[in-house]
Amino acid sequence: MTLKEQIRTDLTTAMKARDEVRSSTLRMVLTAITNAEVSGKVARELTDEEIITVLSSESKKRREAATAFADGGRPEQAAKETAEAAVIADYLPAQLTSEEIAEIVRTAIEKTGATGPREMGKVMGVVTPQVKGTADGGAVAAEVKRQLGA
Repeated sequence: MTLKEQIRTDLTTAMKARDEVRSSTLRMVLTAITNAEVSGKVARELTDEEIITVLSSESKKRREAATAFADGGRPEQAAKETAEAAVIADYLPAQLTSEEIAEIVRTAIEKTGATGPREMGKVMGVVTPQVKGTADGGAVAAEVKRQLGA
């Protein structure tokens, strides 16, 4: 069963259970997947890896919105966004810990021979494919900067 089929099946289950947050979030996710499929010159079916990229993007939007609402004094809206992010997280691979990210970055620095902040792009080019979908890009970039002494 593909990830998209799993989400559709879970949407049906959530609708039957009258779980409003889960069903509205899964509808939103399926819409985002469909939009990604029809963008570009030719409509196509996304692979599970591409769907994970879409899910990561949607999850990041929810986290950022929750932070913005919390900072703006709207805790009820922040809680809604956080709940949606939690639903999306169920379909994402397990996230790497900061220690695991640090180890991947350390290995990439050794591999590329990077010595300073100017070579951050080289290191990120090696690290990004390894952590795709399993770590926040901002956290990875921050760790690369830290280890390169920026």
